[in-house]
Amino acid sequence: MGGLKRKYGNKKIYAGGQVFDSKKEYERWVNLSMLERVGEITNLHRQVPFILIPEQRLPGTETYKRGPRKGQVKPGPVLERKVTYIADFMYEQNGKVVVEDTKGMRTKEYVIKRKLMLYKYGIRIKET
Repeated sequence: MGGLKRKYGNKKIYAGGQVFDSKKEYERWVNLSMLERVGEITNLHRQVPFILIPEQRLPGTETYKRGPRKGQVKPGPVLERKVTYIADFMYEQNGKVVVEDTKGMRTKEYVIKRKLMLYKYGIRIKET
C-alpha cells in the first residue's frame, strides 16, 4: 500500500487493484466486504454517483440531418454542468438501502450535497 500527500492530510491507498481516498475509507471497505461475506449486508458497491442537479442547456435550434435522430432537435450549448455526489459506499441492510460516506473533513460543498441527497432522493447519508 503506497500513498500520496493530499489536501486534508489523507493519503490515497492502492490495494487490491483499487484506489481509496484515505486509509479510513480503505479500512471501512475491508469491514463492509467482510459484512457482505457473512450476509450482514448485500449489494455492496463503491463510488456510486447520484446526479443532484442535471446539466442545464440553452434550447437547441438545429436538427439532426441524418441517422437515427434525424429531424430531432440537437441539444443547445451547456450553461451549467451537472452537480454529482459520489457516495463512497452503497449497500442494503435489513431491506433498506444505505449510502455511506467516510468523512474526515465536512466541507461546505459536502454539506450542501448531503442536503440535496435528502431533498432529491430522500436518502440520509451515513457518515463514518
